Amino acid sequence: QVQLVESGGGLVTPGGSLGLSCAASGIPLSIYIMAWYRQIPGMQREMVAAMVSSGTISYADSVKGRFTISRDNAKKMVYLQMNSLKPEDTAVYYCNARNAFTNRDYWGQGTQVTVSS
Repeated sequence: QVQLVESGGGLVTPGGSLGLSCAASGIPLSIYIMAWYRQIPGMQREMVAAMVSSGTISYADSVKGRFTISRDNAKKMVYLQMNSLKPEDTAVYYCNARNAFTNRDYWGQGTQVTVSS
């Protein structure tokens, strides 16, 4: 059974930092592209950051220079460090795992991040 479990969300003031974690089970992380997405109510889910097992990373323009994605295949963990947070970063953040060969993907349940003073 595949599970992705996010943690680390919460309330932070503008300019603050927050770190998200995603614990994966039931899949060999080495063959999966791991990514973080976010969704604001009423809007389409958008990719925030993605990381291939080889180390290639991509970020949404809106978070470049502020967010950092990392992964530990051995521990089956994926992380998102978010710095200089803005109110517009407020969203539910989801962990995603996509098989690099079959494109089958899995989602976590999401964790709320709220940036507000």
